[in-house]
Formats: sequence, structure tokens, C-alpha cells
Amino acid sequence: METIEITVKLFAIYQETCKTSELVLSFPAGTPVSGILDHLIDRHPELARWREVTRFGVNLQFVGGETRLENGDEVVLIPPVSGG
Repeated sequence: METIEITVKLFAIYQETCKTSELVLSFPAGTPVSGILDHLIDRHPELARWREVTRFGVNLQFVGGETRLENGDEVVLIPPVSGG
């Protein structure tokens, strides 16, 4: 099965939980961007509470969770942010 390599930029709770600002991961070709979040939740179950409110960016564009990833894509997971 063909695999793709993507870069994941992490912010806020994702960065705090994973203790890094960037990951390079491999997935099967055709993986949807929501699969990245599933992957992180599998490894860090405490992130599950953010599943429904996280937005996705691929290559500097907001996308839906069903968007299929391609080799070399840059993914951003965007949790809700508050502050002033």
C-alpha cells in the first residue's frame, strides 16, 4: 500500500499535549485530514474532548475533515482559542 508523508503543525492544547510544535507522520494514501486527529487521539485520549471543535488547515487553506491528504501536505490542527 502506498504511503504519504505529511507535516503536522501543532498549536495550543495539541502542542502542550504532544510536547512539540511539529510532527512528521506517514499515513496510507487517501487518508482524510480527520485521520490526523484520530491518530493523535489514539495516542493522547485526553484530546478527544476537542474532536468536534477542531478545524483543519491543509497547505494554508481551511478544509473539511473529509479532505484527502497528499504526499508532502502541511496540516494544521486548529483548536478553539480564547483570550483577549
